[in-house]
Amino acid sequence: MKKAISIFVIAQGFIFLSYFISAKVFANVETAFLSALLIIIGASYAYKKMILAKVESGEYVEERDLLDKIEDPHELYDNIEINHAPPEELSLKEIVKEEKAKVKLLNVKNMKHGIRGSLSLFRLLPYLFLILGFIALKNNNILDLWYYLPSLFVGIVVGSLLSKELLV
Repeated sequence: MKKAISIFVIAQGFIFLSYFISAKVFANVETAFLSALLIIIGASYAYKKMILAKVESGEYVEERDLLDKIEDPHELYDNIEINHAPPEELSLKEIVKEEKAKVKLLNVKNMKHGIRGSLSLFRLLPYLFLILGFIALKNNNILDLWYYLPSLFVGIVVGSLLSKELLV
């Protein structure tokens, strides 16, 4: 926690130095930085909550390791018996039925989890801040993209560092 606070304070210190250039530059840099920072931290927190909920509900299924996925993406070389019968006794229709049963279709339960994660307040409020901040800068004729866009990148970098420190 101390490391996260120190990262944030140092970043804010550098941003405050932009005030000595002009108040217009400071407004652009601070708005863009906070927008990106809040979006990254909010999305990371919402994602962590979603994963923890899946683990607690027992919905999480352990997957194959990355090397197996790369070498055999369609599980062609696995020694799993299909329909628990020797290869001579298998029928193509049974194999197709079993493989179709494995395919996950879009259902209400899956949509509910996706919508819940997408409509999380931890994700929506930072985007609202981004949009309203941009509109406020534009309406007051102080929006300067030369300062705004690089500040978004800085906010993303600091946000990812902070989310690693805070959400581990």
